[in-house]
Amino acid sequence: MDQTEGAVTPAMRHKARHFALQAIYQWQLTGMSASTIEQQFLEDQPVAGADLDYMHDLIQGVIANCDTLDSAFAPFLSRPLKDLDQVDKAILRIGTFELMYRQEVPFKVVINEAIVLAKSFAEQDSHKFVNGVLDKVIKSIQAQKS
Repeated sequence: MDQTEGAVTPAMRHKARHFALQAIYQWQLTGMSASTIEQQFLEDQPVAGADLDYMHDLIQGVIANCDTLDSAFAPFLSRPLKDLDQVDKAILRIGTFELMYRQEVPFKVVINEAIVLAKSFAEQDSHKFVNGVLDKVIKSIQAQKS
């Protein structure tokens, strides 16, 4: 446990998700390594105030588990995964990663943060689509646990 862990705020996590979304989007388009993209963000973006450990976990975790994440949400898409908008895909990957691997984060927080990201970065009604898909993902995860 590092000394700053107790001081992590929701705003710091929000910034971490914001930068992770941009990094994952870049990875989807370029195929560059996670570590290269992350290093670029640390050097080129105003990451002060972000939970950098969480940003790192999101970037590395989403990229390392991409196929598993896609398999978890693909059944709930209204169109083939390959036809999904790149921003929507990145948001769904982050949200699904958090739902599957970061269970200490309440699912309502994960879904709300995904909606906020979609409203900021995606097409006009993407937040409704993201909300619907992640809602089905959480129900699927909960059903598997019971």
